[in-house]
Amino acid sequence: MKLTINVDEALLDRVVEITEAASKTEAITIALREIDRRARLVDVLREGLGASTEELKEMFDPASDPSALRVAESSASYRAGASESGD
Repeated sequence: MKLTINVDEALLDRVVEITEAASKTEAITIALREIDRRARLVDVLREGLGASTEELKEMFDPASDPSALRVAESSASYRAGASESGD
């Protein structure tokens, strides 16, 4: 559909840059789809997937441990002047 609208040019340029869209039309389409996706997500979260509080609790696996899924990495030093060797 062809449409004539007034758009904040700087904002549109930023959206084109962020989305790496090939055109302004593509950038607007991406932005509109993202707003629609977020609105649908809010609807799903608001409705609680149609489950009761008890059903939602039963869906959660109490044996799951999110920290076990994280990859162990050595902690980085953020002190000014700290070297790789920890000096």
